[in-house]
Amino acid sequence: MTTRRLAAILAADVVGFSAMMERDEEGTLRLVKALQSEVIEPKVKERGGRLVKTTGDGFLCEFSSPVEAVRCALEVQDAARRNGEPDGGLLLRMGINLGDIILEPDGDIYGERVNVAARLEQIADPGGICVSGSVHEHAEGKVPILFKNRGEQRVKNINRPDALAGAPQARHEPKPLPLPDKPSITVLPFTNMSGDPEQEFFADGLVEEITTALGRIRWLFVIARASSFIYKQSAADVRQVGRELGVRYVLGGSVRKSGRRVRIAAHLIDAPSGAQLWADRYERDVSDIFEMQDEITNSVAAILEPTVVHAEQQRTLSRPPGNLDAWETYQRGLWHFYKYTADDNRIAQTFFFSAQTRLTPASLLGITGLHSRII
Repeated sequence: MTTRRLAAILAADVVGFSAMMERDEEGTLRLVKALQSEVIEPKVKERGGRLVKTTGDGFLCEFSSPVEAVRCALEVQDAARRNGEPDGGLLLRMGINLGDIILEPDGDIYGERVNVAARLEQIADPGGICVSGSVHEHAEGKVPILFKNRGEQRVKNINRPDALAGAPQARHEPKPLPLPDKPSITVLPFTNMSGDPEQEFFADGLVEEITTALGRIRWLFVIARASSFIYKQSAADVRQVGRELGVRYVLGGSVRKSGRRVRIAAHLIDAPSGAQLWADRYERDVSDIFEMQDEITNSVAAILEPTVVHAEQQRTLSRPPGNLDAWETYQRGLWHFYKYTADDNRIAQTFFFSAQTRLTPASLLGITGLHSRII
């Protein structure tokens, strides 16, 4: 026997799931399964909700309270971004609606309001939460976030404008992710300036190779390629990228082909300030594309490592010693150590001892990784 009841419906799916599966089926499946069992199921239960069903990369939940549905969505989004470290996290799109639903004996749910929740999820930004007006009315002021009004929306197969609860739609602006306790970087998709579709494959491959090369530097926290590629079709603002991915440094670039020659430009930006730390240009013949990729990748990685180290040391010099974490304290010590004077050596030892007392597992990995390279 079917029954009806009022519920808040949350629909979500993983951004770029098909492309991720194409690149790495088993790895992607592990991440999604872990997200479901370790994050979604416990968070939904904790907020008094029920996981109705999963559909590959998507899931559907119901809650008795729209406020609890929004709170659960925020917690799942924050956890999903870091799920699967150190290889990177997952980005979700989420839609939340409130309304009357049909409950089947097997536990499945149906109804127009369920369909609207699915449509809201489709128009949500990557890493964002799109809610109907009725959900916004209940949640505003009860959750620690800001909503951005996107106005009245028309969605596929929903003809009536008031199907979105008769009120403007609101979108959650994700909270800035905290920076890791070691230097963090992401490599944005390189722009294809030549208009040649074949150069897209070369540009994407180059980004993947550079990301992999940077990932071998143990003291760097490198964002996975799947997370950074959500910015491929947009002119991303580096400050926004830094906030959304939780990184301090952003590497970007462009690829341009003319005849047999390819020109690649690359630049490193400090995300919080927007300042450019390094830029260079490479021109090569395309007779051996893989050899050219390897050469440029190795060159960029070799230059970025000391550039980031120098930037980290300069940044720590401007901060009071009492506000430094383990990594920053260690960097301040290195700055004094390389002065090669007796006084600076004593100061360096003080900073190194202080860094040792503040160590966390992540900062320990970064410090030992850099120390092994210095030796």
